[in-house]
Amino acid sequence: MTDIAAPIRAKRVLPGFTLSLGTVLLYMTVIVLLPVLALILKGAEIGPARFWDIITSARTLAALRLTITAALIATAINAVYGLLMAWVLTRYEFPGRRILDALIDVPFALPTAVAGLSLTALFSGNGWFGQLLEPLGISVTYTIWGVALAMSFTSIPFVVRTVQPVLEDLDPAYEQAARTLGASEFTIFRRVVFPQILPAYLAGCTIALARSLGEFGAVVFIAGNLPFKTEIAALLAFIRLEEYDYQGAAAIALVLLFFALILLFVSNRLQARAMRFKER
Repeated sequence: MTDIAAPIRAKRVLPGFTLSLGTVLLYMTVIVLLPVLALILKGAEIGPARFWDIITSARTLAALRLTITAALIATAINAVYGLLMAWVLTRYEFPGRRILDALIDVPFALPTAVAGLSLTALFSGNGWFGQLLEPLGISVTYTIWGVALAMSFTSIPFVVRTVQPVLEDLDPAYEQAARTLGASEFTIFRRVVFPQILPAYLAGCTIALARSLGEFGAVVFIAGNLPFKTEIAALLAFIRLEEYDYQGAAAIALVLLFFALILLFVSNRLQARAMRFKER
């Protein structure tokens, strides 16, 4: 008789499925779901009429308009610069590459308030960059451009770190085959490389946009916080809390939460469509 070898089971590094899933669900419930649920329940106490009055007030609309516009500007900058940075880090070898790669994570490690103070010192009228821009009529601090700059600084790593590993894992054989067929470098990037990194690229840009919408610490110092001019929505919610207007703060926070959920939905849809396109 032929002995049938028993299947060899791979050793599990983590505990079993039940314990692992239970731990994950517990963590998500305590850290994510409960705060979101509390915010939604607090907003539900306001009532539709009061909620509509809060979010359609002139000051709230001005703050939301500034926040969304500055976040879109910051995301557009990060979409270009983040892709370029990921490309340089993965495709070229040069002295100081490891240092540059480590510097990408500085916005993650640096407290956002410190980042805001540093940007304000650099771009103020007597700062290193500000004293060069002011004579040209370019003002950064206390303008929408300062808000966008702070948002871009804190959200740039999301684009770089989502695109970089995908570029590193790409099989160079596809690019070599395209070169043998006479394709230019731009055509190779457009037709071969970019479709492969598109899902990660869209995810990074969407996360960067969501991060910019909720930015607070880095913006408050460089924005000047002038109502109807440079006051962001997160700061207005904080002001409402200081005024003990919890309903007003909850309403503004719910609007920001709504935009974040919409962005996540759009991101998942775009990534799914890009994946289907790549598999064709």
